[in-house]
Amino acid sequence: MYSLEDGRYLVKLARQAIEEHLRSGAEAAPGDVPEHLIKRAGAFVTIHTHPEHRLRGCIGYPEPHYPLAVAVVKAAIAAATQDPRFPPLTLEELRRCTIEVSVLTPPELVNAPPSRLPELIKVGEHGIIIERGLRRGLLLPQVAVEEGWDSEEFLSHGCIKAGLLPDCWFDESTKVYTFTATVFSEVSPGGEVELSAASCQR
Repeated sequence: MYSLEDGRYLVKLARQAIEEHLRSGAEAAPGDVPEHLIKRAGAFVTIHTHPEHRLRGCIGYPEPHYPLAVAVVKAAIAAATQDPRFPPLTLEELRRCTIEVSVLTPPELVNAPPSRLPELIKVGEHGIIIERGLRRGLLLPQVAVEEGWDSEEFLSHGCIKAGLLPDCWFDESTKVYTFTATVFSEVSPGGEVELSAASCQR
C-alpha cells in the first residue's frame, strides 16, 4: 500500500531526476529514501503536456528489478529522453508538463481460455501485458479508462502495442498477464499531487 505522501515523494523524485539529467546528463541517486520505498517494485513514469494532457513520454519497468525509488529515477529519465515516439524533452518543455508515477504489482499470468479473458480483465483495475514469442506489449490500467475502452478493446490494443494483430489474444499461444497500479499524478506542472482514480491498491 502506498500513501499520498509516498506519491508526493515519488513524483517529486521523478521531476528532480529529469531536471538534473537535462541540466547535467547525470542520473542522480535518490537520497533520504523512506525504507519501504527501497523495496523492489515495478514502476512507470508518464509525462503529459499541460493543459492539453497529450502524451509526451512513457517508459518504465513492469518487473520488480530495482528498488522502487531507483526504478522511478531511471524511468523518469528514460521517459523524458529515450521514448522512441518523441524527441528528447527540454527543460523549457518540462515546465509545461505534468509527471505521473505508476507503482506496479508483479505481473501475473492469466490461466484461462481466451474466451474468458474479457470477463477476467477489469477495466480501470488491471493493466495488461500481451506476450507472444519475442513480442511484448504493455498498457497501464489508466489507459483503458482514458480511452474509454471495454475489456475486449483493451486486449486488442494490447496486441497492437506488442506489434501483433488485434485479435492475437484469441490465440492460445498468446500469453496475457495482468497487474494493478497505484497512480500518482501532478495536477499542474510541479504542483499538487493526487491519487488517480485509476489506482487500485491491494
